[in-house]
Amino acid sequence: METMDPDVVFGPIAHLIADPNVEEIWINSPQRIFVAQGGKSQLINLVLTSEAVRDLVDRTLIWSGRRLDLSQPFVDARLPDGSRLHVAIPEVTAEHWAVNIHKHLMHQKSILDLAAMGVMSEEIAAELSSAVKSGLNILVSGGTQAGKTTLLNALIAEIPRTQRVITIEEVFELQPMVPDLVQMQTRSANLQGTGAISLRQLIKEALRMRPSRIVVGEVREAEALDLLIALNSGLPGMGTLHANSPRDAIIKLQTLPLLAGENISHKFIAPTVASAIDLIVHVTLDASGTRRINEVAAVTGRYENDRAEIEMLWKWDGHQYIRGVGSLPHPEKFETIGSPLSTWWHI
Repeated sequence: METMDPDVVFGPIAHLIADPNVEEIWINSPQRIFVAQGGKSQLINLVLTSEAVRDLVDRTLIWSGRRLDLSQPFVDARLPDGSRLHVAIPEVTAEHWAVNIHKHLMHQKSILDLAAMGVMSEEIAAELSSAVKSGLNILVSGGTQAGKTTLLNALIAEIPRTQRVITIEEVFELQPMVPDLVQMQTRSANLQGTGAISLRQLIKEALRMRPSRIVVGEVREAEALDLLIALNSGLPGMGTLHANSPRDAIIKLQTLPLLAGENISHKFIAPTVASAIDLIVHVTLDASGTRRINEVAAVTGRYENDRAEIEMLWKWDGHQYIRGVGSLPHPEKFETIGSPLSTWWHI
């Protein structure tokens, strides 16, 4: 079912859902309800009852097909309008039901739209567009609420329309504007403890579906290994990762595959990361609530002391973007799309 009446489903918070300035709503307790606007949070003058909170959750979960009970005390779900719902209940929480509704207000923004909003410069936008079209593997890193999903959506929109895109997520959040698209999401175990479908399984299945591109909404755990192997086999792809900087993103990407088993070592992972990832685009949310690409770094393909090397391409210094010493990797790929680096990339 893809339509809903927000007034019925969201009841006492329907006006917050309808407000285009509200980015996220979270309920810590019936008396402590917060919203985020312009990247900043504030406590609002709204008081509910415990029963009203539970009823709100029950109504929203009807649309997701996911369950919430004592055996599964937290849930991630996507609502038909594209918002993401997360709920945790006691005994995972101390006393009250904790509810988060994250609204994706800028999902349909293009790279040029984001540049016009100040998320990046027009020059960086053009370079990222060419990087996507040429088939570079791009990792978007950043903190919570920094705009990783919004930027990833914009990058996906730059994929040539003749290519087949497979997206893989824990919960559907991406809204790719491409014609040949298959979207897959994970599934929790049933009441018998069976039937769970992991990101690792979905990545393996995606490789059997004739993809031109593979996109992982967020790399969190051992699925990093499967993604790296897929990208290292020549399949272009993209994904996001929580990290504080491009360098931290590389370190994390080299650490997560170790969760796949004891037979995986740093000596295997370092060269794999160095050859599988081409660009890291790091986004931040600053104290004023401004979201911006803070740094763009290239993975050189080299590694030393079991660590893949990166070079800065662009860095925001607080006032403007500063060009680094690095260069876009794989110039031969830009040749294939008729955009040789020699004609437009200058240090």
